[in-house]
Amino acid sequence: MDKNTRMDSHQWDSSLDPQISPLFLALQWAHRRSIEVIQPLLVENGLSTAEFDVLATLRNAPAPHDMTPSQIQQEVVITSGGLTKVMLQLEARGLVKRLQLPHDLRVKPVQLTDEGRQKVETAMTAMLGATRAWLKNGLDAGEIGQLTTLLSKVVAAPGQAGRQTG
Repeated sequence: MDKNTRMDSHQWDSSLDPQISPLFLALQWAHRRSIEVIQPLLVENGLSTAEFDVLATLRNAPAPHDMTPSQIQQEVVITSGGLTKVMLQLEARGLVKRLQLPHDLRVKPVQLTDEGRQKVETAMTAMLGATRAWLKNGLDAGEIGQLTTLLSKVVAAPGQAGRQTG
């Protein structure tokens, strides 16, 4: 790692919170490193991060892999305008198609096409392989299991935005 990517060169005053400050920084740097690992693979697969998120969300939905735009927006971090733009791009490339509900003409679900499913599965396979190599360079199998368990607990914890606890 060069100087600009070394976590120890970006310390924050731990007197603010000696337990949480280092954890916060470690989470931020781990996120940055994970993006560095997967970004070239997204480019290689011709996908933006937002496009991948939408395709992966649709792929994760039960067959036939369709969701309404409102459902997609609840699952990914994107504005409604941004989602519309991404869906139009994906539709133009044949990776998703818009459906029309006969009982409600206002709602147009988005469905993953076979080409879209293949594209997102190829990208995901490559990204998991790169992430596996990166993580196994620093952690053993037990540590990966512990980290997964701990991060799952953090993700499941209720948000306390704007509230401080001691």
